[in-house]
Amino acid sequence: MKRTVFFLVIGLTSITAFAQSTSEAPTQNISTDSTVVYRLFSTRNMYTFIKLNTRNGQMWQVQWDTESKYRFENILSDMSLVNKDEEKNGRFFLYPTTNIYNFILLDQIDGRTWQVQWGKEENREVIRIY
Repeated sequence: MKRTVFFLVIGLTSITAFAQSTSEAPTQNISTDSTVVYRLFSTRNMYTFIKLNTRNGQMWQVQWDTESKYRFENILSDMSLVNKDEEKNGRFFLYPTTNIYNFILLDQIDGRTWQVQWGKEENREVIRIY
């Protein structure tokens, strides 16, 4: 009986810990240099980052691995979100959400926002939030 209760308590504790860890946004390790053109944003997938052009909002999904066949960089959005004369280093920034595959892209000058979804090719998209 004691053994059953012990395993039940351990199981419930593990489930609770897992549920709490998946509802929090990932911690970002961001450079404080606001003059950089490109930034890498970590995702909850240990092998995947999002590379952001902070001047115009263009993004790429970057995946690394110890085997070269799993290393790649794919376009998330190759469309500039501002005119060339409006580009400025540090203009765009990505904020993580509690969903592993989604970020919010913010234009820090005019406040426009987009939902950024990374993942398999058919699931990648950038959608304006109105």
